[in-house]
Amino acid sequence: MSDQQTPPAPGANGAPATGPVVLNLQFTKDLSFEVPNAPEIYLTLREAPRIDIALDVQARRLQEGQETFEISLNIRAEAKTTDNKPAFIAELVYCGIFTLNGVPAEMVEPVLLVECPRLLFPFARNILADVTRDGGFPPVLLAPIDFVQLWQTRRGQAAAAPVANA
Repeated sequence: MSDQQTPPAPGANGAPATGPVVLNLQFTKDLSFEVPNAPEIYLTLREAPRIDIALDVQARRLQEGQETFEISLNIRAEAKTTDNKPAFIAELVYCGIFTLNGVPAEMVEPVLLVECPRLLFPFARNILADVTRDGGFPPVLLAPIDFVQLWQTRRGQAAAAPVANA
């Protein structure tokens, strides 16, 4: 036998250490896929439709005084034919429950609106591709999203908005 002792587990009360950002769970909160002009659209669609994508990130604290947050990726894909008829509309709200451990106050917002969505995005991307493919269309494959730029744009718009009207 050895006289060496096993070092205590890091963390409080011997609990295993966790990183600064913990993804507790992820889930589809809402999913909608519509083909308003079916079945005619399948017979008349001759070329790939134009697809407009809208993406938004929302963060909300689950309980006051707790560092647990729900992060929502809201994605809307709307496909239209060359004559502007809707081919399909897909809407997805994909969420994750995250716990922040010891994240400095000035870093909470970028962690919630940049790092957390970055972890969720590949799963949401896959769901959107599957639902559009299963709906009879080529899969919508979202390009990687620059969440830093999205966050900075949102901050810039908030700073430009008037605080009050006189």
